[in-house]
Amino acid sequence: MTRTTPPRPLDVGAVFPALAAHRRTATRLHPRPGTPTARESSVAGPLLWPADEPWPVCTATHTKGRGHLLSEVRLKRRIHAEAQGRDLTEEELRVLRGIGRGNHAPDLGKDAPVPMLAVAQLYTRDIPDLTGPEGHDLLQVLWCPFEAHGAGSTIDVMLTWRRSADVGTVLDPQPEPRVAGRDECVPTMCVVHPEQVVEYEYLGLLEEGLQEEICSWRGGLLDDEEPDEGWDEEGGEEQDAPPPASYATYEDYEAAMAAALEDEPESFTYMGDLSIAPGWKVGGFASWHLTDPARVDCEVCDTPMPPLLTVDMWEGGGASRSWRPLEDRDGGPRAHDPVGVHLGRGLMRVHTCPADPSHPHRLSFQ
Repeated sequence: MTRTTPPRPLDVGAVFPALAAHRRTATRLHPRPGTPTARESSVAGPLLWPADEPWPVCTATHTKGRGHLLSEVRLKRRIHAEAQGRDLTEEELRVLRGIGRGNHAPDLGKDAPVPMLAVAQLYTRDIPDLTGPEGHDLLQVLWCPFEAHGAGSTIDVMLTWRRSADVGTVLDPQPEPRVAGRDECVPTMCVVHPEQVVEYEYLGLLEEGLQEEICSWRGGLLDDEEPDEGWDEEGGEEQDAPPPASYATYEDYEAAMAAALEDEPESFTYMGDLSIAPGWKVGGFASWHLTDPARVDCEVCDTPMPPLLTVDMWEGGGASRSWRPLEDRDGGPRAHDPVGVHLGRGLMRVHTCPADPSHPHRLSFQ
């Protein structure tokens, strides 16, 4: 099934012609739970990984046995998915009560090599905005699902570009770690529905005069609106706010909040509706809605590095609900967090060097 982003509430490029210099396309991936093959683009699906090539492992020193079992993360999500529209059964509740964080693999020392986790596989034939080294048509993304790497204690991301035609026998089965530091580091297996959209650069990075024009237009309506309390500026519910006691589960609370937002009058903002699309995507611009804009330059050649891949927990909701695909307007909260990944405050970007894709990539978070 395709996914279709509704037309923007306004052609902001026509209102402000100067934005033409700040226009870029992005490909929204629209991942949805499914069972892709190694010959398809996917999120967390099987990779077209050669059987005679070693699977990458994390050798960094950090805790590797304590956290959440991948098998239990998937079981929990499956139970909630199957229970949509009804109450959980007593058996389902019993199983869920037995799932949780623990020292599930005490045999794994901090220096033990553990397999990296397959996160995404993207073919250039499917993704208009995906470009890599010349002659390479396949990007594979893996990460270590423990936020324990580098000075910022983040996940460690690995990018592999290859020529798909050169891959013969595919590795099967494919290794994966037994444990993840958080269940939000584990993506749900999804098929993707690529769709190219137009984006405009983050407001704070526009020329000062253009910023002032946009902010003053229509009495500042486009940028002075405050998000609803309890919802972040990217359109998602703040994860550190517990559901009120009147709701039996967090899922019930999400559903009630989504319904309340649907009843609010439609409005639009440059930041929420006219510039940068939410969700998993390739290309486009980076949003700096939680921090001041930061330079992301190549550490080898100092070239500015645009985002290659954006990993976002929200497909569109709250202040950015106009980006919600037409096919998912009645899909409920789970249609807008299909992958289950929540990094940083909900968003992570992988930046690569346009001058030389072999230069080391960088990460940024919001």
